[in-house]
Amino acid sequence: MRISVIIPTYNEEENISRLVADLSRYGGESIAEIIVADAPSTDRTRELAQQAGAQVVVSPRPGRAAQMNAGVRLATGDTLYFVHADVRVHPDYVQDIRQALEEGYQLGCYRYQFDADKPAILKFNAYCTRFDRIWCRGGDQTLFIPKALFEQLDGYREDHCVMEDYEFIRRARRQYRFKIIPKNVIVSARKYDHNSYLRVNVANTVVFIGYFSGVRPEKLVRLYKSIIQTEKYGVQ
Repeated sequence: MRISVIIPTYNEEENISRLVADLSRYGGESIAEIIVADAPSTDRTRELAQQAGAQVVVSPRPGRAAQMNAGVRLATGDTLYFVHADVRVHPDYVQDIRQALEEGYQLGCYRYQFDADKPAILKFNAYCTRFDRIWCRGGDQTLFIPKALFEQLDGYREDHCVMEDYEFIRRARRQYRFKIIPKNVIVSARKYDHNSYLRVNVANTVVFIGYFSGVRPEKLVRLYKSIIQTEKYGVQ
């Protein structure tokens, strides 16, 4: 198994060097390449990513779906691992992915916990990621999948500028087995630094209900940005 790691970025100069270093250190010889798919950023994200040893591609259009698809087009590994720039990956990620695939799962993710001592209610959000329900999923949990299967599924839908992970996972799970690895990645709680717990979860709920009600992705993005501040943590 050779893993191509895909990292969609937008103004992540504070996080990208650390993430690339961790992925390289934990992944060792199992890593085919680490690809940073940039939006493009207006800070030093691309420069720092290259200095850390990653390949960098600038997506022809912004949005995580388009960025991740652009990264996949450069990937040479047989397995893809999608990771957000502000996530701290689990040191065992190579072994965990290999084991899940050997067990007959075709794709999957981790549980998560937050990186800061935030209100206890956040622990409930994190606790829910152990459950096999679509509303408990999200890109912060990372996602692994064989490249051939990803291509067979036609990748992420680039008309989805929000909820692209949910759409892809729902589509994939209609045909393939999904593994929730019973370990945690560490996700950033930075959006809670600039928005209350209630405000963030209201925004998430509005977008979630809107998505499953058929509201256009562009409108969902406007609704989300009208409720919470996004410019502080890499959201386009």
